[in-house]
Amino acid sequence: MPHVRPSVAESTTTGAVRDRLPLRTKLRAYLALTKPRIIELLLITTVPTMILAAGGFPSWWLIIATLVGGAAAAGSANTFNMYYDRDIDAVMARTRKRPLVTGEVTPRAALVFGLLLGTFSVVWLWLTVNWVAAALAAAANIMYSYGYTVLLKRHTRQNIVWGGAAGCMPVLIGWAAVTGSLDVAPFLLFGIIFFWTPPHYWPLSMKFKKDYAAAGVPMLPVVAADTKVARQMIGYAAAMVACTLLLIPVAQMGWFYSVVAVAAGAWFGTACIQLYRRTAAGTPRKLGAMKVFHASIMYLTIVFVAISIDPFLPW
Repeated sequence: MPHVRPSVAESTTTGAVRDRLPLRTKLRAYLALTKPRIIELLLITTVPTMILAAGGFPSWWLIIATLVGGAAAAGSANTFNMYYDRDIDAVMARTRKRPLVTGEVTPRAALVFGLLLGTFSVVWLWLTVNWVAAALAAAANIMYSYGYTVLLKRHTRQNIVWGGAAGCMPVLIGWAAVTGSLDVAPFLLFGIIFFWTPPHYWPLSMKFKKDYAAAGVPMLPVVAADTKVARQMIGYAAAMVACTLLLIPVAQMGWFYSVVAVAAGAWFGTACIQLYRRTAAGTPRKLGAMKVFHASIMYLTIVFVAISIDPFLPW
C-alpha cells in the first residue's frame, strides 16, 4: 500500500510555508477539507425529501437547521476521509492538491477540525431539529469515515457500492427532520441514491483508472474489464429507476413526477447502455465514461427537483 512520509527537511519547509499562508488561503483550505461540491450534491436531495415528507413547504427555520447540521456532518466525514487517505492522495494526480498533501493544513489540525464539525452536527441537530435526525447524522458520519474510508475503500472492489450507503443518509435525515420518524418512502429515496452511486462513480474511476491502480485502491474499473463494469452499471441503473417508479404508488406521487421519472430513467439508462456498447466495441473509455458521470449528476438533480415540485401540482 503506497504511503508517503515526508522527510524532516520537507516537513520543516512545509511548516514554514504553512505559517506564512494568508488567512483567506487557510480558510479556503479548511473549506476544501469538507469537499463542498459533494456536500452540495447531498443537500440537493435533502430539501426535496423534506418537501415530500411535509406534503408542502416546511418552515424555513427547519430547512436551514437541517441543512446546517447535514452539511456539518458531511463535512466532518469528508475531512476524516482526507485525513486517513492523505498518503494515497499524494500518489493520485487528481488529489495531489488537497490541503493535507500540499501542507496547507496539518493532519492534527484536520483531525481536530473533523471532530469539531462532527460533534457540532450532532448537537446542533439534536437541539434544533430532533434526536432521530441527530442519530442518523452521526450514523452517516461513522459509515463514511470508518465503514467506507477505513474498512472498504482499500480492501474490496465493492467499496463504493456499500460505502455509498453513507451518501444516501441525507434523505433519511431530511424525512426524519419533518416527521420525527421513518417510513417506506424515505427508504425508497435511499434506494434511488444507493443504486445511483455505482453508475455515478464508476465512470469517474474509469477515467482515473491508473491513479487508483497506483494508489492500490481496488475500484471495480481497476480490477475488472470495462465491459463488466458497464454491464453492472446497467443493472444498478435499472434498480435505481425501479425505486423511482415504486415511489409513485408508495408516496402517492402525481403526474408530473411520474412523467419525469420515466423520461429521465429512460434517458440515463440509454446513456449506460451506450457506454457498454462503446466498451464492447473497444472504444477508448474516455470517450464515453465522463459523459455518463455528468449525466448521472443531471439525472439525480432532475428527479429530486421533480420530487420537490410534484406536491404543489394538481393530479
